[in-house]
Amino acid sequence: MMKRFLPLTSLLVAFMLPGCSSIEHYDIIVVGGTTSGVAAGIQAARSEAKVLLCSETPWLGGMLTSTGVSCTDGNFNLRSGIWGELIDSLCTHYGSLAALHTNWVSNISFEPSVGNQIFVNMCSKEQNLTTLYDTKVSDIRRVDGEGWDVMIGREGKPSKKVRARIIVDATELGDIAKMCGAGYDVGMESKSTTGEEMAPEKANDIVLDMTYVAILKDYGHEVEMARPDGYDSTEFALSCVNPMSEGKSESLWPADMMMEYGKLQNGKYMINWPGKGGNDYYANIIESDPANRAEVISEAKKHTLRFAYFIHDYLGYRNIGFADDEYPTADKMPFYPYYRESRRIHGLVRFNSEDIEHPFRNNLYRTSIAVGDYPVDQHHSKYNGGEPLPDLHFHPIPSFGIPLGVLIPKDVDDLIVAEKSISVSNIANGATRLQPVVLQIGQAAGALAAICAKQKISPKDIDVRNVQNVLLDAGGYLMPYLDVPKDSHIFKACQRIGATGILRGEGRSVGWSNETRFYPDSPLTAEALAGIKEIYGEAEVPEACNAENILKMLSAIAEAKNLGIDEGKIIGTLKEAGIGDIASTITRSQFAILIDSLLNPFDNAIIDIKGNT
Repeated sequence: MMKRFLPLTSLLVAFMLPGCSSIEHYDIIVVGGTTSGVAAGIQAARSEAKVLLCSETPWLGGMLTSTGVSCTDGNFNLRSGIWGELIDSLCTHYGSLAALHTNWVSNISFEPSVGNQIFVNMCSKEQNLTTLYDTKVSDIRRVDGEGWDVMIGREGKPSKKVRARIIVDATELGDIAKMCGAGYDVGMESKSTTGEEMAPEKANDIVLDMTYVAILKDYGHEVEMARPDGYDSTEFALSCVNPMSEGKSESLWPADMMMEYGKLQNGKYMINWPGKGGNDYYANIIESDPANRAEVISEAKKHTLRFAYFIHDYLGYRNIGFADDEYPTADKMPFYPYYRESRRIHGLVRFNSEDIEHPFRNNLYRTSIAVGDYPVDQHHSKYNGGEPLPDLHFHPIPSFGIPLGVLIPKDVDDLIVAEKSISVSNIANGATRLQPVVLQIGQAAGALAAICAKQKISPKDIDVRNVQNVLLDAGGYLMPYLDVPKDSHIFKACQRIGATGILRGEGRSVGWSNETRFYPDSPLTAEALAGIKEIYGEAEVPEACNAENILKMLSAIAEAKNLGIDEGKIIGTLKEAGIGDIASTITRSQFAILIDSLLNPFDNAIIDIKGNT
């Protein structure tokens, strides 16, 4: 009888031995169902990696959905990658692009629940992607040669261990980067540290205001709204033009304009109103323990509840109450507040406002993986600590590209950081934190993670061009060229040649329009080709930039580099570029096609993580 049970007993003992327990294995674990987390998970799965996406809430999309900030900022004319896919899905849902323009703060707006459903649908289509909801990470540890062991669990459920080669921190406040041991900064750096003219003289721990957003709804008839504890209408006297604001020096919007600021479809309103009288809320909870965070978040929510009551009661919008068809929460409020600032890791590259304003002062532009066109938008209206702060209210900048190295911690292997925790200065964060940019950052993180997992390399050892090629194939922008749309046949060539620096775009700020143009139809000039010698020192740039002279230059470079160019390829490339007369001056885009096809400097000129050859 004893012998009959030995095999079963042995099996049970073996199962219980250390190292023999069941651990789910993935190539990549993305922590955070945030704006960047969703994009990272989708892109990594599309790149044929096995991915686990852990969302702390029952929704996907982070600040775009779970926090209610569904009026997006910037990149309306740079609709690339998953950001572009989101817009296409919204157009399908609401009927047109024009139907997304419902207010005066944004060209792209939607109900948060609609955005969540779009992201859920996108994730469900990816067979390589497993998505867990209401899931938190309790512990994370390095496993030599294997990557990371992560303990995850849901409230009231047993925790389980999962393992992945690469971790992507897509949390709102960079909590995973801290758990993994990455170095980081919180608050504003000094001018001497970053070299930024806009930075304060001394560093501080002041962060941007958070906002607990509310989604209100016009019910078409008077509705009741409970008076919150501690309500005092004077708290919001400076929110808009009203009897209490008479005689005040502040320039205020009328109440109807305030409401239309974040007006959504189907009679709904996003209440995310800045300024002294709005519902921004100052608190630095980044390093706080969970209990303190929860307490401060509760106070931020109460502040917004009082503001909503002020709108309903004092301003007289009696038909408006909390939307009952958005959030599945007891109080109909979003899952958590909108955080504008996080820990910012110490990355292989540190990107600041000087890099944005002067993109060719170094070679970081060559490593760009995401683009933005929104000004530096700092929210400090509710900070009342008395410490003087620089005036950073919508500081004008050109459109910009974000270098890959900001996603890679310099002191931790096999970790990639996304969302607002990338390696940027406090001031640069005012422009890089916006929703369309963060979606792109997440997509780049997913592409980077998948390549590293497949090649079994550290993110520090990545070939920048490999990541950029994945993003280009996914319809992403590397260079923020306003005048070369992604559906143009010249798009990839102009993007690649722009990213080499052989031809450079021109950036500028005109009011709210922050832009960079490639001028694809402008005649090519010798002056414009000054950057070619940085890649090909032997190049002799002709004074007359016609097709014949340019082909001679390219042929000479090819011969010096031992690159073979047959006559058939030259003829085919001339035809592709639309060049029929080799004696005529060619355009910038025609040159981009010629050099891209014949010499392929984008892939053949090796660059490091800082863009240097």
